[in-house]
Formats: sequence, C-alpha cells, structure tokens
Amino acid sequence: MNHYAGRMTEKPLITLNRLHELLKYDSESGIFTWIDSRPLNRKTGTAGRVTPEGYASIKVDGRNYLSHRLAWFHFYGDWPKGQIDHINRNRSDNRIANLRDVTASENQQNTLLSPRNKSGFKGVSWNKNEQKWNAKIGHQSKKIHLGFFDDVKDAASAYVDAVAKYHSCNPVGGVN
Repeated sequence: MNHYAGRMTEKPLITLNRLHELLKYDSESGIFTWIDSRPLNRKTGTAGRVTPEGYASIKVDGRNYLSHRLAWFHFYGDWPKGQIDHINRNRSDNRIANLRDVTASENQQNTLLSPRNKSGFKGVSWNKNEQKWNAKIGHQSKKIHLGFFDDVKDAASAYVDAVAKYHSCNPVGGVN
C-alpha cells in the first residue's frame, strides 16, 4: 500500500503491457516465468509462490496477485468480472482450460462435500423435526427451500434440478 496525503491507498493494478513485459504465461502448463530477471535482481525461472491456502501468487511491482487472476488477464486481456473457479478444484492448476470466470454462487457449486455432510449429496440434509431429507440451494445470498423428501436420492435430484435452474455450472456430488 502507498501512503498518500496521510491515507493508505492500494497500488494500481498492473497494466496488460506491463504484465507482458515482465512475465511469460504458458497457457498449457499454467506456469508463469520471469522474462528478464537481471534488472530486478530476481531468480530466473518460475515466478511466484504457493500461499498457505494452496493458491499460486506472484508479487509484481510491490503488489501481490493471485496467479489465476493474472493468467486470465494475460490470456484474455481483461480482468475477470467475477471469481476465477478452478474447474478441477486444484487451486494451483492455472492452465487456462482449467479456469473460468464465475459468480461467487457458481464458484460455490464447485466445492467438495463438507466432511460434516451425512447425506452424501450437496444441498441435502436430514431434518430431525420432519423426519425427512431436506433439499435447499443458495442463490443470490438467499437459501431456497426445495422440499422435504422420504428418499435421499429424490432430495438430491431436486437439488440437481435447482442447480440447472439457478446456476450455469454442473453440481458436484449429485445423484449417482
């Protein structure tokens, strides 16, 4: 951050020209390399590091960038409008074929089942009061109740149908 007029301000985003000047991106491997390391006293080779959360990150001109966002910008020439989803769920796999620009809600659809999930299906939980399986989905920061079901697969099917209706991506952990 820069200190300017007594306030903390964010450094401006890197321009596409500056990014192309500093880094080469291999869209098939998803790897960034420094183009010329000597003037900036950098090590040659692969750029960046892996964060504790498992994302690749690169510091450029004093600002940290998540590599998947830089990959999108480098390849398409525009910053992503939403979040960048790793289709295969590998946070450090930044091949362009593995990245997609999605809403937060769509990104949430491409997650693994919680270890606390007892139904084996996304969006399905047991309702103790009703003694039935409850299906629900999140959409635009709201929970939508899809119904109560005697059979867990019927509840899972209702969730899969709702994903098709409300989201543009395929659900994970759908009906087998």
